[in-house]
Amino acid sequence: MPIKKVLIVDDSPTERYFLTELLTKNGFAVSAAESAEEAVLKLKAATPDLILMDVVMPGQNGFQLTRTLSRDPATQAIPIIICTSKNQQTDRIWALRQGARDYVSKPVKPEELLEKIAALG
Repeated sequence: MPIKKVLIVDDSPTERYFLTELLTKNGFAVSAAESAEEAVLKLKAATPDLILMDVVMPGQNGFQLTRTLSRDPATQAIPIIICTSKNQQTDRIWALRQGARDYVSKPVKPEELLEKIAALG
């Protein structure tokens, strides 16, 4: 299934803007949430083809939300790419164990992210 609709979950307005610009210029329909709680509401309203998930956010963090979504039958088929400033190998392994399909360290390299999205689609 080709990826067309992307949900960005990131508490940083700068990151949301950067990712939204990058993805819309490349033909994706983008929605954004600034918290895990807002992301859950958006997921109930419309199902994206992909979620780009930050880790460090107030309230529920991205690892927790990834685990919740990957275990819920209603959302487990949506691939999640973690996009975070946490760049240790242990973070990468933990993200994949929580159900993420891939992992990108910030600052995000546009071509790397687009390649990872293409590989999932």
